[in-house]
Parts: sequence; C-alpha cells; structure tokens
Amino acid sequence: MSHLSTAPAFDLRQVTLRYPESERAILEHLSLTVVDGEFLSIVGPSGCGKSTLLKLLAGLILPSAGEVIRSDSARASTNRTGFVFQHPTLLPWRTAKANLLLPLELGRSRNHAPLSSTECDELLAQVGLTAADSSKRPQQLSGGMQMRLSLARALATKPDVLLLDEPFAAVDDLLRLKLQEDVRRIHDDRRLTSVLVTHNLHEAVFLSDRVIVLSGTPSRLVASVAVSCTGSRTADFRESAGFYESISTISAALFRTSDTVTEVPA
Repeated sequence: MSHLSTAPAFDLRQVTLRYPESERAILEHLSLTVVDGEFLSIVGPSGCGKSTLLKLLAGLILPSAGEVIRSDSARASTNRTGFVFQHPTLLPWRTAKANLLLPLELGRSRNHAPLSSTECDELLAQVGLTAADSSKRPQQLSGGMQMRLSLARALATKPDVLLLDEPFAAVDDLLRLKLQEDVRRIHDDRRLTSVLVTHNLHEAVFLSDRVIVLSGTPSRLVASVAVSCTGSRTADFRESAGFYESISTISAALFRTSDTVTEVPA
C-alpha cells in the first residue's frame, strides 16, 4: 500500500439505487470512499448488488439518490476506465490483436493514441501471452488465455481505473492463482486504482488493500477490512497468519447482520 495517496478516487455519499420497474432498492444509503491507488474488493451474498456497485463506479448507471463523486483524475480518465467482465466477451471473427485494439478503435473520437505492433506485443507479454498468440482467434485460445486477452484489452487504453467483475470465476484453480498474481503486479506497476467483485475470499484478501462486505435487503456496507501485507503478494503471503486472520474476519462479517460499518485496521 506504499503508493496509496490520501485523496479519494471515488466518493459515494448516501447512494441508493432502485430500478424503475421495481419498488425494492438494491443499494440503500451506501457511503464509501475508494482511495486513489487502492486495490479494493467487494464481497457479499449473491444478488446483494456487488456488480451494480461496480457499474455505478464505472458511470454505466446513475444512483436513484445520493452522489457518486469522482476525483479530478478519475473524471479525466472516465474514457480510460478498464472493465474486465466475468466472461471474455471477445469477438470470434477477430484475431487476438484485433480484439486487443477494439477499445482504441471505438475510442478514436476520444483521442486514444494508437498502439504500435511492438506495443501490442509488449501488452500481450505483460498478461502472459506471446506475439504468436496475437494472430489467433478466440476459439484457438484456452479459457485462461481468453481471460488474459480480455485483461490486456482493458489495459489497452492505459486506464487509471481498473474494474473487474469476477473475471476468474470460470478458470481452474491453479490458473486462477497465477492470474491473481499477474493482476496485482499490473496494479502495482501501473499504479492503478482497482476494484474487484468476487465471491472468493482468498482471492479478495490476496489481491486487496481493503475488502468491503455488502449484505442485507436492500444492501448496505456492513464491514470494511484492511488487509495487512508487509511484503510482496506471493505464495508466502497466502501462507501467512495475517492472510488467514483477514479471511476469518471477512467470513464472520458475511454471517453477521449489522447496519453498522465495522472498521478493522491493518
């Protein structure tokens, strides 16, 4: 957490969200600050509004009440917010390189600089793909390789904010661990502000500086747990006492009904 600033990238103030076709609120009176440079994970029961909260941060939907305030830097990078979905959502008729370049093509009016072939190869290498993979179509790539390509595509616009909606849910456990290490390394190297939605507590703790828990109907923030990691995010951290203490704290919060935010320091 050494690169974290004290400035908020996002500040949600008493946010309530309900869809017009439903009288029931999905989120209610939710206040949350995401610090610039932070890696934040969101956990909670299925249907509690985790992905909805991610869409609020992305500006894809607007709150019914309350405010979602973006910092000057976050507002400046609105067109450069990387979003990685649960499924790769790649275009099957385009090569890996052409899929990688798609956000830049769609964003030409937003002055995205084009990527050279060398820059494409470097970006693919950063997520664990090779130059030879760039000419393959999605059906020629494994599920894990497709997720790597989806991550590279999200990074193509050089975002300041990276939003991830359960991107590793469909890959095997061993690959999932490797992808987690890659994402945290990229987050640190690029000094991103990253927000992840996941059901996997081990994943949340390994990746995050802080984990928040949503619960209730409508959903509210019921716990905010700081994760302490004195070294790098490696296999050693997964075996540390602090790692399992954080998991235990978050797990307890998931089973506890509370309207009060519990702050747990690192």
